[in-house]
Amino acid sequence: MTSAIPAIQFTLKVASISQHLFHIHMRIPALDQASVVVSLPAWIPGSYMIRDFARHIVEITAWDEHNGQLSLSKTDKQTWSIDNPDRGVVYVQYQVFAFDLSVRSAFINDEYAFCNGTSVFLQVEQAQSCEYQLNVDMEGLPENWRLHTSMPPLHESQKNHFACESYLDFIDHPIFIGRCQTQTFSVGKVDFTLLLSGDYLIDIKRICDDLTPICLHHLNLFDDEPPVSSYLFITLLSDKGYGGLEHLNSTALLFPRFDLPLMGEAKQRTDSYINFLSLCSHEFFHTWNVKRIKPEVLVKPNLYCEVYTNQLWMYEGFTSYYDELAVARAGIITPQKYLEMLGENLTRVMQGNGRTRQSVAESSFDAWTRFYKQDASSVNHIVSYYVKGGLIALALDLLIREQSDHQHSLDSLMRILWQQFGKRNLGTLDNSVVQLCKEHFQVDVSDFVEQVVHGTQDVPFDQLLHVAGLSLHQRTRTHKDDKGGSPTEKPTHTRELGMIVKNTEVGVIIQQVKDNLAADQAGLQINDRIIALDGYEVNENLLQRLVEVSQEDSLPITIIRDGRLLTRSFPVVSAEKNLFYLKIENESQFAAWLGDI
Repeated sequence: MTSAIPAIQFTLKVASISQHLFHIHMRIPALDQASVVVSLPAWIPGSYMIRDFARHIVEITAWDEHNGQLSLSKTDKQTWSIDNPDRGVVYVQYQVFAFDLSVRSAFINDEYAFCNGTSVFLQVEQAQSCEYQLNVDMEGLPENWRLHTSMPPLHESQKNHFACESYLDFIDHPIFIGRCQTQTFSVGKVDFTLLLSGDYLIDIKRICDDLTPICLHHLNLFDDEPPVSSYLFITLLSDKGYGGLEHLNSTALLFPRFDLPLMGEAKQRTDSYINFLSLCSHEFFHTWNVKRIKPEVLVKPNLYCEVYTNQLWMYEGFTSYYDELAVARAGIITPQKYLEMLGENLTRVMQGNGRTRQSVAESSFDAWTRFYKQDASSVNHIVSYYVKGGLIALALDLLIREQSDHQHSLDSLMRILWQQFGKRNLGTLDNSVVQLCKEHFQVDVSDFVEQVVHGTQDVPFDQLLHVAGLSLHQRTRTHKDDKGGSPTEKPTHTRELGMIVKNTEVGVIIQQVKDNLAADQAGLQINDRIIALDGYEVNENLLQRLVEVSQEDSLPITIIRDGRLLTRSFPVVSAEKNLFYLKIENESQFAAWLGDI
């Protein structure tokens, strides 16, 4: 690593476990500047929301190489200017409060300390492209705490010392310090490490065995020298919580500890465990799609304000498609289970009226303010670029196959995106998918993209699923937690409430009201407390039962709204067939499609 500017050097230390504090010492070499400007990012790549990480800096001071205090002034919410009259070396010392249990920030408890670089490492405005070095000070920590990060070591002989060629690289390696269990496994030319926080009796070898064919699928799909030689799955285990965030050659995951298989348990794969494997699959696929293949505006993003793109439907959507597909192709789940998961995804999209109001391109652009800041009515106003994006990926795959006489597929497109963009560190444009399909496959997907990506039309699966030997079917809900995905012969819900409610001590509280359905027609609102229907005190179950058996066109419903007792007329309407599932119509076609890479 070479640079005209000497390295920026950091020392990171867990200052207090009980107070959740990181202590950071920073050495800035002489830059021949009368003032040195430092700042902390406002967001982290891969999570498109302003998070203002600098608000967690609780104290900060600066001095020169003669131990003279330097004047330090805050110029905005995340930036400090340091007076440096001698134009020499500057030292900065600060503490960061770390108590956000997520994959996006920093967290310290009695089991471990975890951080992303965007939460703890200041950037020097005058030296963004120089080498950034890190020393992790482990002094005073419990003896069984260990350090793990994907950051390259400074020298093989120097323990706990690391270095990166630029600030953007430096912040892309999360750091774990704590009690954990690890297991390594190799797939092709890549060495993987699975890290699970804590010391629970989880069958880590079994998880690695299941991850092996999934990782192999991704490596085979791109059919090229892997962009990484090692990869680290950092898994923060908790009582509750779920999430994943991709990095250059690692990922940070958050998952419920006892949703993973324990030592000695039967080898069956529960839905929650399959979700974990799909999450790992999703984040590893991001090694190509997002970390290297990316929109042009995110090649060198401004981390201090929103960076807008219409393309997240392609990056998160395509990745969401391949995360479950890889689990199926790897033989971890049955083909029927995979179809069930596809049906659930389709149901999720089709049950939200937001899909008729917002395109996935708009959803991508508005991720900062709408997707990452959802409220109880978001289902009526927005669409998920993850879920609908995944369905679009499936449809594109079928469309490319059909129009190219099965000579090409979405797999082919991913390989071209890697070769032309990711491998060359070039960013994609809004029309790149359309252009690549036309140039390489002689397939025109422009109308499809215009209608389904930039417009609000539903994905036309009724016209495309035959390519994979499948057919599409609809039914009504059988119970309140019914997610679709599979057929049923005895629907039990023939009437639609059009709302999500939660039991309380008396009655139920409305948590969500869906557009144009019964609750909306009755004028009910979020946070209304329903205490009676047709004169009977209700709970969630009885509310549905009374509507089911009613012979009337409407029923009187009694609610409390902001301390006022109100009575409304609740219409009794038939349930919509808005749950979806897929059936195999041609076994050989389906097998050829599912097994294709």
